[in-house]
Amino acid sequence: MEHARKRSQLVNSLSRTGATEKILTAIQKVPRHLFVPEVQVNSAYVDTPLPIGHGQTISAPHMVALMCSLLELKEGHKVLEIGTGSGYNAAVMAELVGKGGRIYSIECLESLVRFAQENLKKAGCNNVDVIHRDGSLGYEQEAPYDRICVTACAPALPQSLTDQLKAGGLIVIPEGDTYQRLYLYRKGKDGSMTREDWGGVFFVPLVGRYGFNCVTQPEQFNP
Repeated sequence: MEHARKRSQLVNSLSRTGATEKILTAIQKVPRHLFVPEVQVNSAYVDTPLPIGHGQTISAPHMVALMCSLLELKEGHKVLEIGTGSGYNAAVMAELVGKGGRIYSIECLESLVRFAQENLKKAGCNNVDVIHRDGSLGYEQEAPYDRICVTACAPALPQSLTDQLKAGGLIVIPEGDTYQRLYLYRKGKDGSMTREDWGGVFFVPLVGRYGFNCVTQPEQFNP
């Protein structure tokens, strides 16, 4: 009951940020306390990023709401997420795309893959696949995607992700280094990309071949 009360308070506060009713409903349905380490449970419904170990964080709910809003997620969408973390953002997106949609979420840290899979199972979320591999390469096996959500900061948008996006699709991604900006990309029918700047942000770095800290042994990831 206490978690439900705090979750409702969080949703009420997010309603003042302009989040749509659909996104607020999705956040209301996803029990964020299941996606944080036990030591962070009491802070699960505070609108702030929280550490989940290994130098990674779970995004603040307002940032999850913003990224979902920019992606214009719809029922039946197939979505690629880069950076599973604890699985929370994937769970919210899974609510938005519904049973007919699918989230393919890529995580480079094997321990977080297991953590996210356990969390998603506890939350009853069954339309998310968590894959252990270099996220900067995308996941060509299920391409093309309607939407791509990157939850770690890249030096620039990897061409691999552009190539795996459908015409008319959207990508939201933070770019930069010490100074980061959140960008929304839209892919035209001719393959061209337009970009909108949505302001300054702070995310953990994207690790991989086309991110930071280049992966020297990509075979450590599952195909």
